[in-house]
This record gives sequence, C-alpha cells and structure tokens, in this order.
Amino acid sequence: MGNIQLTARFLIHEGKEEEFKSIATQCLRIVKEKEKDTTLQYDWFFNANGNECVVRETYTDSNAIFLHLGNLGELLGQLLQIADFFPEIYGSPSEELLTAVKDMNPKIYSFYQGL
Repeated sequence: MGNIQLTARFLIHEGKEEEFKSIATQCLRIVKEKEKDTTLQYDWFFNANGNECVVRETYTDSNAIFLHLGNLGELLGQLLQIADFFPEIYGSPSEELLTAVKDMNPKIYSFYQGL
C-alpha cells in the first residue's frame, strides 16, 4: 500500500457551522487547482446536524501531504480556531511527516491487508 490515507474529524464549535463550510469550500478549490497529481481523494462529509465534519483524504505519499499542508496551512489554522480536530493517518507515513504532525496528536494505523 503506497498511498497514505487520512481521516480528518472536526467537531465544529456552536454557531460556527457556516464559517466552517465557507473555509471548506476554499480548501477544496485550492486542492483542485494545485494538487491534481498528488491528492487522489478529498471528500468532505457533514452529519445531519451540520456540527461534525469528516474529511476523507488519500495522497500519493508523505511528500504529497507536505504539499497539501503548505497549500492549506493558513486555512487549516482557521478551521482549528472554530473546531476541535481529530486526525487519523493510515499507511506508512515517513518519519519526517510523523515528526511534522506530532503536535496534532494523530492516531496512526499501519496497513495489515486488503485488496
């Protein structure tokens, strides 16, 4: 499994749902423009109440995630001001990536088997 998958879970602070969605739209626009070859999946989902969001992401490798963070760093910072963040990483991220995201306290899952 060469790709790296992420699940980014956000619990949106009360009254910040529309602001969150506006920032999410900006994120998607940037990814479409700048990451066509490295971001394989970038899908946003909201629960029925609109106060919880899950982003399913797939990248070609750790370097693609660094590119993504560089492109969206400011917007991610804005999201973190209005939501609690719970990241999960699936696959084999590089040591450099693990060091870079350590303060985000991601859960790391190593690939076992699949199709």
